[in-house]
Amino acid sequence: MNKINDILKNYSSISLGEMDGVKLMNRVDEKYVFEYGQIYNILNELPLIYNVLEVKNTRLLNYQTTYFDTENLLMYNAHQNGKKNRYKIRKREYIIDNQGFLEIKFKSNKGKTIKKRIPYQNNELELNKQESDFIKEKTPFNSKELKPVLTSKFSRITLVHKIDKERITLDVALNFENFSRKEIGLPFICIAEIKRERMSINSDFIQLMKKNKIQPLRVSKYCIGTVLLNKDVKYNRFKKKLLKINKHSNGDHFSIFRFNN
Repeated sequence: MNKINDILKNYSSISLGEMDGVKLMNRVDEKYVFEYGQIYNILNELPLIYNVLEVKNTRLLNYQTTYFDTENLLMYNAHQNGKKNRYKIRKREYIIDNQGFLEIKFKSNKGKTIKKRIPYQNNELELNKQESDFIKEKTPFNSKELKPVLTSKFSRITLVHKIDKERITLDVALNFENFSRKEIGLPFICIAEIKRERMSINSDFIQLMKKNKIQPLRVSKYCIGTVLLNKDVKYNRFKKKLLKINKHSNGDHFSIFRFNN
């Protein structure tokens, strides 16, 4: 992580307030997964094109996300079954300033990602009345049928294009834990996501991915963590993606055919 922090010193910084113009709560996005060691060359290519988000003199920020689902994992299964209109409900904590949001992400059949959120002031996982009302208003779910099912922790770099309305997030040091105290880490990969009002192959970041022969790979951290820590779920839709992720493990392989022995 020290090497990443050294490279990030070459970037001009942007604050949370300055980033308000590129919140992109209604957007299209694309994801990429690559070997962790590639992040150094990628970051070295971008200081003249992107600013980096800085909070309290920190540019590599720690996040913790807890996902909610029903007892029979309706939201996970909607993704596994390829349903076009689907939801994620999560509580995300920004560790450095102890700020958190209850977030609802809706993926439409038009390929748009629409995010709504409200702040929460404590670390309790129980959904209060305001949060329950928010979920009822924005989703087809009732909070009484929801429970926390998975927590992910990771470190994130957020880059903001100096000209275009575009954000890049680069997530490293991924770790997943469920509420049966099963845990798995994926330190050997980086998950990058480009977020724009509309997708364009002219994006500087997309061109950099092509230059490095990194192909798009649409992955969900929630789905990856759920598959890796739950032997009972169906995961046919994700097998090829898990095999591609495993190729970056440098011999520290996990088997996608058994996770919980």
